[in-house]
Amino acid sequence: MSPTINTIAKTLSLLPRAALVALLIAAPALVAPSLAGSKDTLIEAPAHKKMGAGLVILVSLQRG
Repeated sequence: MSPTINTIAKTLSLLPRAALVALLIAAPALVAPSLAGSKDTLIEAPAHKKMGAGLVILVSLQRG
């Protein structure tokens, strides 16, 4: 076979694999708009407790 036919054959054999990888990468971006159905659904992480005041009190007690 000629080199051109070999190149075309290799390219065509890689196309399904490349399409699968592209689909796996793009799937979250394609699905996200359909999941954002209502504005009421909001998932938030719990707020972290602030612990800065304890450090200030500890330092001030050590100085006194």
